[in-house]
Amino acid sequence: MSNDNKNLLQYLAFNSFVNPSFWHKLTQVKLDIDKLNDDSKTIWGSYTNIFTPNISSILEVDSTSFNLNFQSSNDLPAYGVLINRNTIEQFKEENKVDLLNHYGSKLLENIKNGAAIKNPGLLVNFLIYSFADLKKYKYYYWFAFPIPFNLKVFTNEREFPVVKEFSEEQIIQLYNDYSSLTEISTKQFFFVKKENNKVIILNAESTIKSESNDNLKDFDLNLFYFAFADSSTNEYAGWPLRNYLLFLLYYCPILYGKTIKILSFRLTPTKGGGINCKNSLIFKISIPKYDETNFMETVFPPDTHHWSGWEKNERGKFGPRLTNMNTTMDPKILAENSVDLNLKLMKWRILPNLDLELLQKKRCLLLGAGTLGCSVARSLLGWGVRNITFVDNGKVSFSNPVRQNLYTHEDCLNGGKDKALAAAENLKKIFPGVNSEGFVISIPMPGHTVGESLLKETKENVEKLIQLIIDHDVIFLLTDSRESRWLPTVLGCFYKKIVMNAALGFDTYLVMRHGIHGDYEGECSSLLKDKIFDVIPGSQLGCYFCNDITAPGNTMKDRTLDQQCTVTRPGISSIAGSLVVELMVSILQHKNGANAKAYLKHDPNTIGDRGDFSNDESLLGIVPHTIRGFLSSFSNVLPATPKYDRCIACSDVILTEYEKLGFDFIIKVLNSAKILEDLTGLSEIHNINDLNEIWEMSDSEDENT
Repeated sequence: MSNDNKNLLQYLAFNSFVNPSFWHKLTQVKLDIDKLNDDSKTIWGSYTNIFTPNISSILEVDSTSFNLNFQSSNDLPAYGVLINRNTIEQFKEENKVDLLNHYGSKLLENIKNGAAIKNPGLLVNFLIYSFADLKKYKYYYWFAFPIPFNLKVFTNEREFPVVKEFSEEQIIQLYNDYSSLTEISTKQFFFVKKENNKVIILNAESTIKSESNDNLKDFDLNLFYFAFADSSTNEYAGWPLRNYLLFLLYYCPILYGKTIKILSFRLTPTKGGGINCKNSLIFKISIPKYDETNFMETVFPPDTHHWSGWEKNERGKFGPRLTNMNTTMDPKILAENSVDLNLKLMKWRILPNLDLELLQKKRCLLLGAGTLGCSVARSLLGWGVRNITFVDNGKVSFSNPVRQNLYTHEDCLNGGKDKALAAAENLKKIFPGVNSEGFVISIPMPGHTVGESLLKETKENVEKLIQLIIDHDVIFLLTDSRESRWLPTVLGCFYKKIVMNAALGFDTYLVMRHGIHGDYEGECSSLLKDKIFDVIPGSQLGCYFCNDITAPGNTMKDRTLDQQCTVTRPGISSIAGSLVVELMVSILQHKNGANAKAYLKHDPNTIGDRGDFSNDESLLGIVPHTIRGFLSSFSNVLPATPKYDRCIACSDVILTEYEKLGFDFIIKVLNSAKILEDLTGLSEIHNINDLNEIWEMSDSEDENT
């Protein structure tokens, strides 16, 4: 068997390529059909002998690999077996040598029993050994392309192009005859004979008779070529040649000790759109002088491994590969990519400077999970916000689902689920990629006395609320009473958070942003006094309570329009909820953020086109302080008000008192809201104006008319 003066014939191995659709189909088959069954499964692969630049000897599998029949009009089939184990331990512990020997022996059996004569395509086969981690959408896999380990042949000279042995006319005829073949297996392996300046293509079944040991004895080997469709694009012969040689030597012992010609049949597209076979190569191969009686024992000696062909991984080592498909298969990630599509199109087509990543990272705290809270949460999702937290102490009632779009009838049963928890849970059902949480907290309110029995619970609620406000970037005030907004307003101002407010009346709504106050030096007060300003710096904007001259009290009695009447027209909450989110986004897309100025008056004629806003405008347009809407006239007004130095929520004296006393200050306010009026000086204003006397005079005059 030694042949020191000759070179061993080298082969170019197949390179596996797994189309992502293969893993999608495998997942479906595993979940719906195979389940715990890990028996081997027959599959298809495909390769081509048509030259493709930078691609050589690719064997591909995709979703069609699981079909009963091979389906491709251009490619050639490879016969495969898939073994998908149920656990990673099974996958690791399998004896890979024995596994390859087992499936290699099946290939040998197809040669011995004549199946490969009828269908030479059986000589191109492969094995995929895998483990599918369907929880994480990770797939471990290892390809093998079995070839006989001990079959070695030699070449006396380098390969040479087909044009050296075939005339131009013969090459054209060879391509035309090959193109007219109907049996796909014959296109993979065939014989070519020169005869009278013509070329004749012969198939294996008609040429080799398995019952004879004198196969090919009537052919002149100088004019005879053993051809195969070669996927190689370099100087090496393709991988299928090795099994082809085994097939030939098993049936044609006459070849032992002879030199034969191998036609590596390769197709090349032309510039004009056609195809020719001029780049095909011819290999002259010297066959060792095998003993006809012990050929099989020489190639397959007992007590050794007979087959090789495991593919090397990306690191050039013999080992499995890993593909992570969670970006294309994990429903959460698929949903995440899909929900951002509209935003990305907006960025691509209209607003290239839109900062979507900034919105995704913002943590939004929704105080109130009712009509407004549900509307705000859905709009935040639409803008790509990923972190949304709900605070509410109510339960879902039967009247809620028709107006509050995060709840269903099932949420109302058995006394109703906690709104905060149900809202967070249902938001994840809408979009699993959102990080949503719910906290059942009662927000302490001025004018709602706290007795000794509630002191501990109240302190815990305050501490939870403080921590939540610290942990979030944007605070939405969406509760259904005026007094429930006081403490969050104080805390939001104290911790310098973006505070957004939305309140509803029967057919009106109020949407506003609070100023994030820095050091206050009375600048706005002097400007207001002199009436010389038309804008208010963002740091000096007023809060929800800055226009009030009374402390919040118990509003279980009659309420004014701005004091959160819960009897509203159905569309109000959606409008207000959308506007407050749009206002937040406009703030975040402004170069100065929450410090964006607010104009006292907006002239529509001065607003620039998209992408050409003035320095005081956001990427999305103007950033008003307040939006007051009136459904009765379908109109909005955009007033702006400065911080009030006697405000019961955001004035310096209130913030200083909170900083000094903390929870003790809050308790005092809860038990007597009048302390706010005393601290800010509003009590003095009441005394000076003697409001009670004015009202009595007005009533008296009315009675006398």
